[in-house]
Amino acid sequence: MGEPRGAVARAAAMVLAAGACYCLWRLAAGGRRARGRARGGTGPPADNSPPVSTHTMDADALQKLIHLLQATDDPLIQEQALITLSNSAAFSVNQDIIRNLDGLSVIGGMLSDSVPKVKEKALNALNNLSMNIKNQEEIQVYITQVCRNVESAPLNSDLQLAALRLLTNMSVTSDYHHKMINSIPCFLHLLSEGTERTQIQVLKVLVNLSANPSMTKHLLRAQLYKQRCSAESPGVCGKLEKECEQ
Repeated sequence: MGEPRGAVARAAAMVLAAGACYCLWRLAAGGRRARGRARGGTGPPADNSPPVSTHTMDADALQKLIHLLQATDDPLIQEQALITLSNSAAFSVNQDIIRNLDGLSVIGGMLSDSVPKVKEKALNALNNLSMNIKNQEEIQVYITQVCRNVESAPLNSDLQLAALRLLTNMSVTSDYHHKMINSIPCFLHLLSEGTERTQIQVLKVLVNLSANPSMTKHLLRAQLYKQRCSAESPGVCGKLEKECEQ
């Protein structure tokens, strides 16, 4: 019993160290950009696009993080591991490494966790990883579950926003639009009842869906149903709204 606990403790310490290294890297990079501006240089503006580098964490460190997620039930350790994986996934090469280490399925398994913060961090990690077409091919199996997270999360919560951000990336192409059809009524409800942040994020999903001609009938049908039940059957509409706010 002592050895597994010791392994988890060592892995947890590694997570914290990796997170600290990432923060130091960001501070150092920001400092270099600030010094360049202070010298009044006429060079190009700072590039805020995701860097293409493997310097954040190597494959061995990423594998240890993925194994840690499988080995621990501690939500605090899970959160930190997911945050570190999410930060690492901002580097395009690491997106491939995490997929090849079967990390997508491990992170996807966290979507069924009962702790909202763990689910939120898993969604954030998948969101960064979904900036990769090959990763999308594996992440698409979780779309229905992500839609359920949108519908069941508290209105305007960070969990709901994280799920919407992932759906935005996954709906950029029309390949997986059909998996979101049943959630369109809830998207329309969020568009009318959510805060500005929620409205902007759900609008991005709806705009992506509307670019697909085969989705037009589903979008119109949901909108007409919402208008009709509002006018004729407010009780039915109220039930729909409660389902989206649960």
